[in-house]
Amino acid sequence: MKKGVTVGVVALFLIIVFLMLGPLWVLQEGEQAVLLQFGRIVASHQDAGLKLKTPVIDRVVKFPKKILSWDGAAQRIPTEENQFIWVDTTARWRIADPGLFYESVTTIDQAASRLDDIIDSEVRKIISRNPLTEAVRDSDVINEIERRNVFATAGAQESIDDSVIVDTFTQITYPAIQTGRTNLSDEVITEATRLIPQFGIELIDVVIRQIKYSDDLTESVYNRMIADRQQIAQAFRSDGEGQKADWLGQRSRELNVVLSAARRQAEEIKGDADAQAANIYAEAYNQDPEFYEFWKAIEAYRTLMPRFRKTLTTDAEFFKYLYRKEGQLARP
Repeated sequence: MKKGVTVGVVALFLIIVFLMLGPLWVLQEGEQAVLLQFGRIVASHQDAGLKLKTPVIDRVVKFPKKILSWDGAAQRIPTEENQFIWVDTTARWRIADPGLFYESVTTIDQAASRLDDIIDSEVRKIISRNPLTEAVRDSDVINEIERRNVFATAGAQESIDDSVIVDTFTQITYPAIQTGRTNLSDEVITEATRLIPQFGIELIDVVIRQIKYSDDLTESVYNRMIADRQQIAQAFRSDGEGQKADWLGQRSRELNVVLSAARRQAEEIKGDADAQAANIYAEAYNQDPEFYEFWKAIEAYRTLMPRFRKTLTTDAEFFKYLYRKEGQLARP
């Protein structure tokens, strides 16, 4: 009886010790794991639940089963035209084979480093063999957009010939797309997928998240934009100068017409005034010719004498009212 109780107690004790050593472990949803025995993989688990291992000997290494994100560092890449751009790429991936993943890369950080090498290399290779437009655009919709001359107002369109401006601004055709940005991303996935499965990784997608010009290319793009706007501004200025010339010509013609009419009217008035003055002079002369002659002489003296610096003789007929007695009027 005592021997049976002792065996039971020992068995219970051994069971307690065994349980304390942790033979049971739980694999949660969204997790997967490999079971290591002295560093060697003896099993891999991807289904959630209660699992069993050999205490002390076996070790469990867990990995996430969910989709993970990879964010690569932006890299400066030359395009086919040797124009340098900054390309920022992101990707989604997951661990497809935990055993192979542990054997090849072991940790998530090491996996991210391998993805850096593979995806960055493929992105650089594919971007560099395609034109810039293929990396930037995904379709030719931009060529189907109907543009209008936003610079001309409704009132100006009726009076200003802005065909030059319309041709400059609205008649723009961009190069047709042969591959496109999405297809370039698919090419990156295709090329990278040939190398990544050996690490127990499944690459879900690769997205070119952002593309921006490098500093030297940015300056050239800005210069081209400035040149385009200057061309549009010059078209406006040329059109304005043409309108200005038309308006100045019209104003000059109208001014000439007004001046001609004014001159004609002035000549008519002046002619009438001269005729009236002549009649008045004639009437005054007829009333007293001698006094009229004397008065005209006095007016001439008043006008001309201040200009004389030197008088050499006074015998001239002009001075008869000043120096000759016969020229003086008889006093009443």
